[in-house]
Amino acid sequence: MLIFTEYNVTYTRHPRPIQQQIRVLPDRRQQGIFAEDYYKITLIGIGRKIYSNRGDHMKYIIITGGVMSGLGKGITAASVGRILKNRGYRVTAVKIDPYLNIDAGTMNPAQHGEVFVLKDGSEVDLDLGNYERFLDIELTASHNITTGKVYRTVIEKERRGDFLGETVQIIPHITDQIKKCIQQAAEEEFADGTTADICLVEVGGTVGDIESMPFLEAIRQMRGDLPPQDYILIHVTLIPEDTMGDFKTKPTQHSVKALRELGLHADIIVGRSEDPIGANTKRKISAFCDLPQSAVISAATVPDTYEVPMEMEKEGIADVLSAHLGLDKREADTSWYRLVTKEYTSRVTVAIVSKYGIEDVYISIKESLKHAGRALSTEVKIAWLDAERYEREQLKDYDGILIPGGFGKRGIEGKIEAIRFARENNIPFLGLCLGFQLATIEYARNKAGIPDATSEEFGEGTHVIAILPEQAGLNELGGTMRLGNYFADIRTGTLTENLYGTSQITERHRHRYEVNPAFISRLEKAGLVFSATNKNRMECLELPGHPFFFATQFHPEFKSRPTRPSPPYLVFVEACRANQRTKQA
Repeated sequence: MLIFTEYNVTYTRHPRPIQQQIRVLPDRRQQGIFAEDYYKITLIGIGRKIYSNRGDHMKYIIITGGVMSGLGKGITAASVGRILKNRGYRVTAVKIDPYLNIDAGTMNPAQHGEVFVLKDGSEVDLDLGNYERFLDIELTASHNITTGKVYRTVIEKERRGDFLGETVQIIPHITDQIKKCIQQAAEEEFADGTTADICLVEVGGTVGDIESMPFLEAIRQMRGDLPPQDYILIHVTLIPEDTMGDFKTKPTQHSVKALRELGLHADIIVGRSEDPIGANTKRKISAFCDLPQSAVISAATVPDTYEVPMEMEKEGIADVLSAHLGLDKREADTSWYRLVTKEYTSRVTVAIVSKYGIEDVYISIKESLKHAGRALSTEVKIAWLDAERYEREQLKDYDGILIPGGFGKRGIEGKIEAIRFARENNIPFLGLCLGFQLATIEYARNKAGIPDATSEEFGEGTHVIAILPEQAGLNELGGTMRLGNYFADIRTGTLTENLYGTSQITERHRHRYEVNPAFISRLEKAGLVFSATNKNRMECLELPGHPFFFATQFHPEFKSRPTRPSPPYLVFVEACRANQRTKQA
């Protein structure tokens, strides 16, 4: 998207190869040098990027959705990225969320789903978690673009006088800022110093939503800004079945019509349905939506989202992408596919005691258990227990108990009772963030002689959990917690050292409260071990003599990958399997 002013260019297909300096105008279409069959361009001058016919510049894959929200655009985008990564391409991703929030940090997870935390502390949409897990990359705040971020930036520029004399408008100022944000995220370096070959851009919401209009206009402009081989648009739609089992294409036709009214054309249509769609349905969509039949991809519901890339491979999407984007046809590395389809030889059931009871709120936990299970050939079944309604005796039926993170007082006593049951009955226990704090409270009440132990977050009592000093007096909630990567030093001879196999780790955090330093000595004298610390902050706890009683102040699930399961989850599932065998013996 960047076009430079002056470059030395060698015309190697000229009858007499010549070298000269040229000026590239903002409208590249005025330059004959971009005619693919005319000149071969070699850069001599120093600069960042120039559009050329060499094919070594950024390519953009846009993913939009129609008919209804929640069709799986994020999984589609992540799957396309995985397919390309399996062929050796470096892939990054951007999620556009049209809401006015600056980020997802203050949104109700019961409505919006999990708040995923990136390494830099950004609180983002759960789809970025899918990108990181499928592509095995680490993203930053720039990869989640919201209406709030874009408008705030433009308004700040206007107040500084950057647009002095201009009337600031949606077009061009907002759309230009959107394109700039996409470009900056696409060109951000990976940890190894390389940059992506291909950038996925998922536009949240549904085509036709009023809040997404500026983003779709920016996407439309990008098609004109970029060479044809550097841009492709994938449209995800719903293809329902009627009572006779016939697939109905009318919703897709209307969705594509709405897309066309915005000046956009779908190069690939991914049709979401319960069952695979057949050739007749594809032929009909092809005819009505003006694209080849090979570009109509069936995306039927599968048991595991990690199977989606394989199903899309079978549909031939890799060939369509390669042809449209001018990519080399490479053989796919199938090792990732073999990993995520590994057969299970055993099964365990884990009780997750929570107050939401909505799977999308805890999607990273669910996926981390799956990663650990795959590595151990063990299927992990999850029983979702309402912290306010479950019966205590139910807990004995499960192979392990997990208490996830969260905020607020509701359901706290039920979670504490579940932790006590796990501790007293030698059931493997894993506590995460709030689960870590509640494990501390439970031990303080029942083993350290502090019967009114509680958290400062919950009200009156002895605050064995206190607010972080830097949090006191804050007036704003958004982006103000202890967020992102922090290191932790591990004590030798502990379970933590055994499961991580190192003396220092880096994990992602999201919390306002911590173990009160005034009670650490008393808790440890009572037998609790704080096995990892960040300076004077407690990061892990464990209980010697218990089969597996372990909790973390951080969220290890945010760094778990199918190829690299999180160590706490891996050992937890292993302990659950051992507990099951003990019960069966």
